[in-house]
Amino acid sequence: MSDISGVEGVDEDFVTVIVRKHPKLEEPVQFDALPDEIKSLKSAGDLVVLEIKNGETKQVVVTLAEFNKIAPNIDAILENADGLKGRRKGFRPGQ
Repeated sequence: MSDISGVEGVDEDFVTVIVRKHPKLEEPVQFDALPDEIKSLKSAGDLVVLEIKNGETKQVVVTLAEFNKIAPNIDAILENADGLKGRRKGFRPGQ
């Protein structure tokens, strides 16, 4: 059943919408909807999702254009950045 309209149907008719972050929510929630009920939602475009850590962690969402302003060589910085899995580049145990 759609949590938006109350329309009933078979499971295959519905999509699950997960709201990960919202000013009125303390934690993510989910609800069911019919595809037509959410078709007016449009993507905000090229967004960059950042996680900033310094004792505490906060998530920041910015446009790609805004992100690109932080450094003229941001593409090179990203190409050379360490992945989240495995060791950092240049790390050698015992040295």
